[in-house]
Amino acid sequence: QSRQLAAIMFTDIVGYTALMDLDEKKAYVLLDKNRKLQKPVIEEYNGRWIKELGDGVMASFPTASDAVNAAIKIQEACIAASDFQLRIGLHQGEVIFEKDDVFGNAVNIAARIQAAASPGCIFVSETVHHHISNKTEIETRFVKEEILKNVSQPVRMYQVMFAGSEIITSEIPPIPVKEKSIAVLPFMNMSSDPEQEYFSDGISEEIINVLAQVPGLKVAGRTSSFAFKGKNLDLKWIGEQLKVGYLLEGSVRKSGNTLRITAQLVNVADGYHLYSEKFDRVLEDIFAIQDELSLAILNAVKIKLLGSEREAVLKRYTDNVEAYQVYLQGRYHQNKYTPDGFKKSIDYFKAAIAIDSTYALAYSGMSFSHLTLWYWQWSSAEESLPQTLDFAHKSIALDDNIAESHIAIGRVKLHYEWKVAEAEAEFKKALAINPNSAECHVQLSMCGALLGNKMEAMEHSRIAVSLEPFSLMTLWMATVAPYSLGDMETTLENGKRIIDLDSTFFAGHWWVGNASIQSGRYQEGIEALQLAAQLEKGALTLSTLGVIYGFMGDTLKAMEVIKQLESMEGIQLAGNNFIGDVYASIGELDRAFGYYDKAVDIHEGFMLWKKYVLLSIPAFQQDPRTSKLLDRIGVPY
Repeated sequence: QSRQLAAIMFTDIVGYTALMDLDEKKAYVLLDKNRKLQKPVIEEYNGRWIKELGDGVMASFPTASDAVNAAIKIQEACIAASDFQLRIGLHQGEVIFEKDDVFGNAVNIAARIQAAASPGCIFVSETVHHHISNKTEIETRFVKEEILKNVSQPVRMYQVMFAGSEIITSEIPPIPVKEKSIAVLPFMNMSSDPEQEYFSDGISEEIINVLAQVPGLKVAGRTSSFAFKGKNLDLKWIGEQLKVGYLLEGSVRKSGNTLRITAQLVNVADGYHLYSEKFDRVLEDIFAIQDELSLAILNAVKIKLLGSEREAVLKRYTDNVEAYQVYLQGRYHQNKYTPDGFKKSIDYFKAAIAIDSTYALAYSGMSFSHLTLWYWQWSSAEESLPQTLDFAHKSIALDDNIAESHIAIGRVKLHYEWKVAEAEAEFKKALAINPNSAECHVQLSMCGALLGNKMEAMEHSRIAVSLEPFSLMTLWMATVAPYSLGDMETTLENGKRIIDLDSTFFAGHWWVGNASIQSGRYQEGIEALQLAAQLEKGALTLSTLGVIYGFMGDTLKAMEVIKQLESMEGIQLAGNNFIGDVYASIGELDRAFGYYDKAVDIHEGFMLWKKYVLLSIPAFQQDPRTSKLLDRIGVPY
């Protein structure tokens, strides 16, 4: 055993786990190729191959400059090979060599930096940066500071530049922290029953919804705040990531009819607790506790509500605690955003309505669940659409002073009825009630794009992402407007952001593929779309791939995609537009229009965006059927 100063390097193949799941044989071939690529380079720079960890490699070097130069050569060779991408992380520190292995805190930090690195990049610690700062041939730039798992202090990371490397900047345009901005972290469930988690999550979400309606207060979205659930991270760092000045954290203990709720309001800048309170009450007091807590927070951040504002913000949607608890269970399952989650949420919302038939929020929740099941072909139109329409109208009839009712009507008007201007008006009414609704901004960005209001569409897209920077669904949907309006830079940026958050979610690869194709990088785009299609296993990504084959003149492959689409279960109920797209790409206009007409007849949601498909093909621009089709959809030609 010996203790030495060494530079530790970790490398990892991007997307290897997903690839192993999809194509095990190809994954093993890449693993062998990666091994053969790295070993000679590590030896060339006086390095020592320590071990492989799955698809990762660990090596040590006597100096930081040797390690960095080896990393650069490995990445350049990887780019030349073009089969796969690597993430590489480096840190220098004192380690213990024992037999053929290495131990120590420096090893852990290097591994964590590698995990935090962007695909195709080399990230190094500040220690390594200092050691190579006088090497004129090596360029570095600061990327970010993060709290890494099992590392006590925040770690500053730098990117090493090399030929062909992409400059990594902040994934989201920097937004100044407003003085009056807050994030509500998910309250911890301190109950003995883990099944009560829906209640602690629901309390947090309800406080978010209350604060979101306060004029002049920026409130981070629910999904992004919940991204830090269960993670023991520095509050200052979380506040900086969410771009807010204050954080609210707390806990909920529910036992039978008794409640204990604790809450602390923290100033992100200095960690000072502006407010701390403990509530020992009975369950029937839950609404009073939420009101008291919300007013205390507003008082702490020096926001005063006038009479009408106070009444609107502290509005109660039901006085029935039992209905409220059942509704929270519905929201809990709805937030999972899975077919099973939406179906379970419907059962809970239905139960809440059975208890309180005037509960408008439960009706809007029902409408959203049914609409989503239909839109993503998780249920038939006959099964879901009548419910979508009925519950949206019941929600607005019961209470037109809540944002959710207007959002429910807006969704129906936009995605089913295709009345874009009327939908936009509903979403603007909702936004007037809840200015912090990322959902509203996403929908308004789509309306703006469809109506040709480019600047407005892009601004709503930007605001949505700023409110929900960690929400996969928000990032996905907020990218529709920039892509449709030709902003490939934002499209690519958002796609990569999604991949960084979850590389197994198909949408990130789909946007990267589309943006790459539009930018002339066809091979890169096709590879990204192929991966997206394998991950989604659905009609959306497969048809996109077929369209690209058609545009590139590969009619044979495009026809193969059409056969695959036609064989999908339920495709005739919600996927006619996808088949039409592929026929359009190979110039089969009669067949394309035939499928488009079927899609319009049953109001397939994706038909809204056919304007951008049709007008990109010269033959369609000259065909009189195009303007007639767009008139039926209701979007300007």
